[in-house]
Amino acid sequence: MKILIVEDDRTIAGLIAEALKQQQYIVEVAYDGQTALSYLETGAIDLLVLDLGLPKVDGITLCKTVRQKNYHLPILILTARDTNQDKVIGLDAGADDYVVKPFDLAELLARVRALLRRRQAAYLSCLRWEKLTLDPDTRKVSYNGEALHLTPKEYAILQVLLRNGSRILSRTQILDQAWSFDETPGEETVKVHLRSLRHKLKAAGAPPNLIETVHGFGYRLNPNVKSAI
Repeated sequence: MKILIVEDDRTIAGLIAEALKQQQYIVEVAYDGQTALSYLETGAIDLLVLDLGLPKVDGITLCKTVRQKNYHLPILILTARDTNQDKVIGLDAGADDYVVKPFDLAELLARVRALLRRRQAAYLSCLRWEKLTLDPDTRKVSYNGEALHLTPKEYAILQVLLRNGSRILSRTQILDQAWSFDETPGEETVKVHLRSLRHKLKAAGAPPNLIETVHGFGYRLNPNVKSAI
């Protein structure tokens, strides 16, 4: 899952980003509100961690803009503004949670997980296709009960495919959802990771065409393999 941190304090942004990456989230960082809007327009962000005192576009304005544009993602405000009135303004602007600086990193991560669980409810608590299961909460993947040990990128690609089902995704679309913007892999990278992912699935007993290549278009989960959803 991809998280966007919008924080002009680079030390704090870096601390949060590193902690989230260790939890296998894909992380973007924007240091002003205008840049954040550009990231959000891609539609590939799952959660927003938002400071209020931002240059160019302030946090409250950004929060309201996200809701006005109907971007359906949870927003966690992270700010030094600690009065009850500030909290009311932030929540009324469309935030889902409000954390005051200085903050406990473990608590922040727990709140992130809680917000993402709510978002994942829209995708079902576990993602399934045929005998393949991915649990976003525990990050465990199995095929017919056998655990698959995936790299972070293999996991991210599989999660993207499971969320989209039989919808065909181009390599560019997979890159947008499974890589951060500051990573610059070529489209061939997607092919390499998919080859490894297919090999692991096949070794666990999955049909070799469970992930189907639609020549000239991209990849999808094979609709001719019965879905368990």
